[in-house]
Amino acid sequence: MESGFYIKSFCHIKDNKVSLNGSVIYDDKDTLEFLEFIKAAYRSFDIKYPKFFKMDGLSKLAFLASDLILQKEKLNIEDENNIAIVFSNKSSSLDTDEKHQESIQNEDNYYPSPAVFVYTLPNICIGEISIKYKLHSENSFFIFDSFNAEYLSDYTNSLLSANKANEALCGWVEFDGVAYDAFLYLVSKEGTTTHTKQNIVNLYNT
Repeated sequence: MESGFYIKSFCHIKDNKVSLNGSVIYDDKDTLEFLEFIKAAYRSFDIKYPKFFKMDGLSKLAFLASDLILQKEKLNIEDENNIAIVFSNKSSSLDTDEKHQESIQNEDNYYPSPAVFVYTLPNICIGEISIKYKLHSENSFFIFDSFNAEYLSDYTNSLLSANKANEALCGWVEFDGVAYDAFLYLVSKEGTTTHTKQNIVNLYNT
């Protein structure tokens, strides 16, 4: 059954590559650690948002993928934008949780910094994106064992059908401290690819 909604655009960040709508737009062939890679990719797109460098790894990953999609929408960031956010992953905020725990256990250098603590919730990355683009709509962050296209599709279609938002930025943003995988997409009433579980899976595996 068709939902009446479409995947307007999508972004994938994985294996030292950034692709937008199926085309690779950044490819670092050197073997880089995640933080080196994501900073190099950010700089290559000439994005001006200094707070990026203070974010944790999960937020950097989600922010960059979201920014590349939302830039194309030419949103007026002086006004509120009715775009919901529906994210998911497996590791929650584990990478930052471990850093915070290490700072508590370090008897020689005990300093549980608030700058780290604030990122011990996975949905903080939603906040970082919402602040830049003034997204004041519904938002959710789900934890699954693996990418769950069916749940994301059903939840988002229900959200948009109930007019809770005009569009929805959805997907998977996983970072465990070493491995990373971001696949985000914008669901809208406009587009050519129907928003279905199978089409989401197809694009994720592109």
